[in-house]
Amino acid sequence: MLENIGGKIWNLLSRFIIFMVNLLLTPFHKKLTDEQAVAFLQFCKFAIVGVTNTLLSYGINIIVLLTCNANGVLQKNDIKTYVADTIAFVLSVIWSFYWNNRYVFAEDAGAKKRVWWKTLLKTYAAYSVTGIGLSFLINRVFVTVLGINEYLVLIIKLFVSVPINFLINKFWAFKQEKKEES
Repeated sequence: MLENIGGKIWNLLSRFIIFMVNLLLTPFHKKLTDEQAVAFLQFCKFAIVGVTNTLLSYGINIIVLLTCNANGVLQKNDIKTYVADTIAFVLSVIWSFYWNNRYVFAEDAGAKKRVWWKTLLKTYAAYSVTGIGLSFLINRVFVTVLGINEYLVLIIKLFVSVPINFLINKFWAFKQEKKEES
C-alpha cells in the first residue's frame, strides 16, 4: 500500500517537474522529449536520494559524536570525528545503494540481473571517488590555491560531485549487461 502511495506521489511530482522544466524552456521554443524527460527525472530521483543520504549521514555523525561524548569514549576530537565519519559513510552508502538500486537505476527486465554485492562494492567505490577523492581535490584547488571561502566551496563541490557521481553510478556501478541471445 505504501509503495502504491509513493508511486502516485512520484508520478504527480514527476508531472510537475516536467511541466516546470518545459515552462522554463518555453521562451526558447524548446520542450523536453520523452527520452530527455525520463533521463532528467532519473537525475531528480538520484538527487532526492542524495539529499536523504546527506541528512542521514549528518544525523549518524551527530548520534555517534553525542554517544562518544556522553560515554567518555574516544576523547580525542579528531579520532571521534574520523570514527563518526566512517560509520556515517558506511551506513549512508548502504542507504543510497538500496534506494538507487530499487528506484533510480531499477533493473531492466530485458537485461541480466545485477549481482547485488558487486554493485554495492562499485557504489562504495563511486562514493569514495566523488565523496572523498574529488572533495579533497576541490578543497585543495578552490580553498588552498584560489583562496575561495570554504563555505562557498561546499556548494561548488555539490555542483561538481553530484553530476559526476550520477554518471559513475548510472554507467558503471548500476550498469546492466544485456542478456545473451540464445
